[in-house]
Amino acid sequence: MYLNCHSNYSLHYGTLPLKELVARAAEWGIEMLALTDINCTTGVFEFVQLCCEYGITPIVGIEYRKDNKLLYVGLAKNREGFRELNAFLTDHNLNQIPLPSVAPCFDNVAVIYPTTNIPNQLKENEYIGIRPADLTKHFLKLQRGELQKAVIMQPVTYINRKGRELHLRLRAMANNTLLSMLTTEMTGGNDEYMIEPKRIVQHFSNYPQIVQATQKLMEGCTFTLNFETIKNKQVFTTSKRDDRELLHKLALDGVSYRYGRHNKEALKRVKHELEVIEQLGFAAYFLISNDIIRYSMSRGMYHVGRGSGANSIVAYCLRITDVDPIELDLYFERFLNPKRTSPPDFDIDYSWKDRDEVHEYIFKRYGREHTALLGTMNTFKRKAAVRELGKVYGLPKKEIDEMAENPNFNFNRDNVSREVHSFAKQIQGFPNYRSIHAGGVLISEEPITYYSALDLPPKGLPTVQWDMYEAERIRMDKLDILSQRGLGHIKDGVDLVFQNQGKKVDIHNVAAIKQDVAVKQQLKSGNSIGCFYIESPAMRGLLNKLHCETYLILVAASSIIRPGVASSGMMGEYIRRFHNPATVKYLHPVMEEQLKETFGVMVYQEDVIKVCHHFAGLDLADADVLRRAMSGKYRSKVEFEKLTERFFNNCKQKGYSDELTHEVWRQIESFAGYSFSKAHSASYAVESFQSLYLKVYYPKEFSIAVINNFGGFYSTWVYVHEAQKAGITIHLPCINHSEWLTNLNGDNSYLGFIHLQGLEKKVAERILYEREDNGAYTDLEDFVRRTKLHLEQLLILIRIGALRFTGKAKKELQWEAHMILSSKQDMPEVNCLFETKVKTFQLPKLAHTPVEDAYDEIELLGFSLTLSAFDLVKLPPKNRITAKDLLLYAGKTVSIAGNFVAPKPVRTVNGDAMAFAAFLDSNGDFFDTVHFPDSLSRYPMHGRGVYLITGKVAVDFGYPSIEVQYLKKLPAVADPRY
Repeated sequence: MYLNCHSNYSLHYGTLPLKELVARAAEWGIEMLALTDINCTTGVFEFVQLCCEYGITPIVGIEYRKDNKLLYVGLAKNREGFRELNAFLTDHNLNQIPLPSVAPCFDNVAVIYPTTNIPNQLKENEYIGIRPADLTKHFLKLQRGELQKAVIMQPVTYINRKGRELHLRLRAMANNTLLSMLTTEMTGGNDEYMIEPKRIVQHFSNYPQIVQATQKLMEGCTFTLNFETIKNKQVFTTSKRDDRELLHKLALDGVSYRYGRHNKEALKRVKHELEVIEQLGFAAYFLISNDIIRYSMSRGMYHVGRGSGANSIVAYCLRITDVDPIELDLYFERFLNPKRTSPPDFDIDYSWKDRDEVHEYIFKRYGREHTALLGTMNTFKRKAAVRELGKVYGLPKKEIDEMAENPNFNFNRDNVSREVHSFAKQIQGFPNYRSIHAGGVLISEEPITYYSALDLPPKGLPTVQWDMYEAERIRMDKLDILSQRGLGHIKDGVDLVFQNQGKKVDIHNVAAIKQDVAVKQQLKSGNSIGCFYIESPAMRGLLNKLHCETYLILVAASSIIRPGVASSGMMGEYIRRFHNPATVKYLHPVMEEQLKETFGVMVYQEDVIKVCHHFAGLDLADADVLRRAMSGKYRSKVEFEKLTERFFNNCKQKGYSDELTHEVWRQIESFAGYSFSKAHSASYAVESFQSLYLKVYYPKEFSIAVINNFGGFYSTWVYVHEAQKAGITIHLPCINHSEWLTNLNGDNSYLGFIHLQGLEKKVAERILYEREDNGAYTDLEDFVRRTKLHLEQLLILIRIGALRFTGKAKKELQWEAHMILSSKQDMPEVNCLFETKVKTFQLPKLAHTPVEDAYDEIELLGFSLTLSAFDLVKLPPKNRITAKDLLLYAGKTVSIAGNFVAPKPVRTVNGDAMAFAAFLDSNGDFFDTVHFPDSLSRYPMHGRGVYLITGKVAVDFGYPSIEVQYLKKLPAVADPRY
């Protein structure tokens, strides 16, 4: 009877989570149930599994709607029918074609039309859906010959009449209207709730043939899926045997490349991994990943393979990653083992400039029928739910902001507030909208429409309608093709070195880079601005405290800096033990042997596996299962309890005392929840070393590359400052020297047009194309004549000084611009044999100051290049120190002036607000501050600007910071024009 059920995956329409829908059906003894969400199949696999758990036969389909009008419902008779439904919707989504009023010819689909949209002639597989409420209204029509094609269709959108109130509010959100302005056309009917089956049958007691037809239709629809088999592309070559042989060959070739011909340990590990890969059916997955890497490398792209995939020596030999698992003692079982239930994936980072081309290759190489991006589901959080409901009730923005932002808001002050609060709680966790996963790519064996309809997000590629959890549910393993700016600045830095100096840099010779003395010294100094993952104030401070100068220490630092480890106290303990290794007391010799590298502190997820394996005797696969279980990712509580029991039994058999066993267990359990993959940290550390190498040996090219990739921890002005420290003369944009991006010629650099706020890209392109075709611009009139710029865009260029080569003041150029453009508007368009100059009025000499230029630059660039921030404030009398003097004043109270760079707000264990911040002193050197709750509440920071700071110098393992006691933002020098 229930041929038309909506879950809350019918976005802003359905009110029922799938579990609630299926549970209610089971409670009433319903044996067959159809899920037909609106224009999507997002919840199908979860629905099928739930139905199986509750003993219900699942039927799957789609309700097709256009402009909120129900067109028809399609029910899949089998898997082929489900593919047909998905393919039909996909075609219209990808080609952005409106759905037709009449369904196409399906082979394995039953189509049900509402009484409001009955076609002139019904096909054999088409029916009319009669709602109980419509029975009397359509009685006469049924008597005229439609009776044999009628079936019962009781829509389900809410569980009962009360649920309709939530539905109405969701519909108001969807239509961006007030609750009071909703019309009946915007909402579902009053009767779209679940009615007991016997009541529905009673409604149709006079029409038993309709009841029978409905039953027959439902019995003819089945949908099954094997949730255990891998759904990815199964074969890379022509057969699994060929795949196996090719993977063996490539892996063994890779051993020679990475380790030489006679490394017995490498060969042993490769052979072991190949056996597991073959056993679990992942040969094609490795070969596809290798294929993508080979293509991108042939195109000169840089990549970083990170995540748990870096635990695999086969991945290392295939150059999917640059992390040596032997060097770092990484376990393959962390990535892939027979007992792992969730599918592994490779995380492959590309430059943000290259990822689109990689996607294009994957889609063309493996076919659009078999390839899609992974979706993600954005759900309602508390703030979003309150905001959307506040709009529905027509509340003022100020009141909505207060409701959403204040966690202690009093929702009991009136009925409207109470309703907002009540309905917000109900929709928290509801799907809000579908989007694209950060990097997931799916390549399926069967056409992807066997599993999902595809969306086409703005500027995107075909995307499945479900997320990574559904991908795991059906065992469709993703590849993560990610983008980051860090790789962009490495690649661009290398390219700039070649352009500027004619040198080719082998940035992939990581082994040599990691041993470079100058690079290690740079790392130890903490001077790492612009370098991937190690440039934040916290990370630079940690590098100083650890005197970090080796790859292994950097790998550890990349892990302990993460919030979970740091807030647990493990970071501080690691630093203390690092400086005093002789004082470390290990619980047991096995613990010392396995954790000596990290001084007895479990820093990595792999450490948990090590201890479980070497101390408690669990095999590596079980050790990884136990680690995952401790972090809340266990397959079943029963299995977790069995592994726990085995852990303790094994320890008892080894003769450990109960006290020792329980203490080791406590440490494992307390750490497992926030540990970080060592392979992941190692991948980051490789990229950090590559960045450092460029910063040490090619600082000018590196700094320009960082500026042009816009993705670091800091704002552009900080990287411009670093470029100046590297010896580059940075010039303001110029119409005769600037490019779209910032360029470099020897020691000179012109800021790119991209930095000019308000300048349109097409205008910049016109300037560059015209200059390339016809040479440099000679003066303002020549520039205007050749580019035909409008006044607004022209004035931006004049104000930033882009026409300063003319030797004329800005105000004179602005006057000329008005005169030239007004004269051209007055004159008819004629072709002149000779150029004619526009006569301009001679202005008197007008007053001008550098401060005016600085404010123009701040408005148009976001920062001043000609004057420093310290030149633009009123500094108090001296008696101030600079950053390089801080260690001399350890424990003393000092005053210092600092240009605010970046804040890091945090919360104390009591929930009080405090902050860390980074500043630049008048010499351009960094220093850090700590703002404890009392100081921060009395002296809050107010964004960019120069501050006078008074505080006590605290030194932690040789690294100074200022504990702020007083802070004041210094007043700026006024713009003389205002």
